[in-house]
Amino acid sequence: MNFSIECEEEVDGRWIAEVPQLPGVLCYGKTADDAMAKAEVLAVRVMADRLEQNESRPVEINISLPLAA
Repeated sequence: MNFSIECEEEVDGRWIAEVPQLPGVLCYGKTADDAMAKAEVLAVRVMADRLEQNESRPVEINISLPLAA
């Protein structure tokens, strides 16, 4: 499965990021990077929970993480 993170700035200056393919995966942050990182963590947790609860079948996944600077 491929997931995308959508991010935009709210009128109050906060950033909101969501993974549209996973209902409920929506996070706020002080910066775009902060919001996207929180959404990515929540997405992984949601997928793991669904597998543990047998709500989802295991599928091949491809995880790529950027190297730390």
